[in-house]
Amino acid sequence: MKEKVAVLMGGRSLEREISLKSGHRASEALREKGHPIIQLDINENLVETLSKEKPDVVFIALHGKYGEDGTIQELLEIMNFPYTGPGVYASLVGFDKALSKEIFQLESIPTAPFFALSAGAFREMGASGTLGKVIKKLGLPLIVKPAKQGSALGIRYVEKAEDMAEALIGALSYDKKVIIEKYIKGKEVAVSVLEENGEPRALPIVEIVPKKEFFDFESMYTMGKTDYFVPARLSSEQTKEIQALAIKVHETLRCRDVSRVDMIIDENSQPYVLELNTSPGMTETSLLPMAAEVAGMEFADLVEKLVQMALARRMRS
Repeated sequence: MKEKVAVLMGGRSLEREISLKSGHRASEALREKGHPIIQLDINENLVETLSKEKPDVVFIALHGKYGEDGTIQELLEIMNFPYTGPGVYASLVGFDKALSKEIFQLESIPTAPFFALSAGAFREMGASGTLGKVIKKLGLPLIVKPAKQGSALGIRYVEKAEDMAEALIGALSYDKKVIIEKYIKGKEVAVSVLEENGEPRALPIVEIVPKKEFFDFESMYTMGKTDYFVPARLSSEQTKEIQALAIKVHETLRCRDVSRVDMIIDENSQPYVLELNTSPGMTETSLLPMAAEVAGMEFADLVEKLVQMALARRMRS
C-alpha cells in the first residue's frame, strides 16, 4: 500500500475557500495515485488528529495566514512530519512582501521601488504626514497592498493622491503593515519553479492578461476574467532571462521543492519581481498546474512529485 497522506486545507485565513478547492483537487489526484488520504480542515484539534492518524507525509494545501507564513511548517517540524513545499524560513520571508523586497534589493534582484509603513507608524508617529513625500518619490499611479496577504487581497490601484487614504485603510484592514509601491505598467508573468533531483527548474512562463487594469482576486479566481498565454509571448532570449531570475529568487529565499515567482516586465523589457509564493494554488485556474500541464506533466503527477520530494526528506532524516 502507498503512503498515507494528510492533506491540510481550509483553516480560518481569508483564502479559506481557495484552499479548500486546492485541497480537494489535490486529494482526488493523490487518490488516483493510490494513496490513502486524510483530509483535514485546520482547527484547534490538528495536533491531536495528526498524532492519532500518523500520516507518512503531509500535503500542505493551505493559503494565506498560518498556512504559508511558516506557522504550519514550524508545527510540522516539531512533530517530525515530512511536508510538501518550502520550509519555515522561505515561508516566513516569502509571505512578508516587505521583508522579501528588502532582501531582493540587497541581492540586486530587480523589484519595484516601494515604501513599507506599519499601522503603528500612522497611529503613533504621524506617518500620514509623509504621504505627500511618498507620492513625490514614487510618482503616480501607485499600488497599495498589505505586506502579508495572498491571492491579491487588499490590493488597490491609486491614480490620484486624494485616493491614497482610502487605499491605505483598505490595505490595513488585511494586515498591520502596508506596501506603497511604484506602479509599473507592463506584461505580468508568473514563473513556477519545480525542483528535479534537488535542482530548481523553471516551468513554462504563464503570461497573465486581466480584463481590468491589474490582476486582483476576482481576476485570479473567476473564469473568463483573465486570459492566459502559456508559454508567455516572449522571445527565447527573454524567456531564459526571466526563468533564470525566477530560479535566483527561489534560491535566494532558500526555497525547496516548488515556488512561484510573480513578475512584471515593463515597456523596456525590464523585469521586476513582485513577490514569491511558497504555496501555489492547485485549483483549475491556478498558475502552477497550468504551467506544469504545458510542460507535459499531468496534475496527478505534479502532486505525486511534491509528495515524493517530501518523503525523500523523511528517508534522509
